Amino acid sequence: MVELPRESMDAIVKRLRRAQGQIGGVLKMIDDGRDCEEIVTQVAAVSRALDRAGFAIVATGLKQCLIDSGGVDSVDSDKMQKLFLSLA
Repeated sequence: MVELPRESMDAIVKRLRRAQGQIGGVLKMIDDGRDCEEIVTQVAAVSRALDRAGFAIVATGLKQCLIDSGGVDSVDSDKMQKLFLSLA
């Protein structure tokens, strides 16, 4: 198990809170009967924001694994690959 550093996670949490606000905005757009194209554009923006947050978490975890283990050889590359692919 990798313990992620709090200072690294603060920026990621901020990004996720912003995405949470965007999701609220999308729900309001739907409730207000806004144009489908506008809604889809906003959903795509939220999706990209969540993808970036996920990649940042995985990258932070990989970096921490390298620091904690003292090198690349001890990192479970199959596990890291599965994490990255789960975001694809």
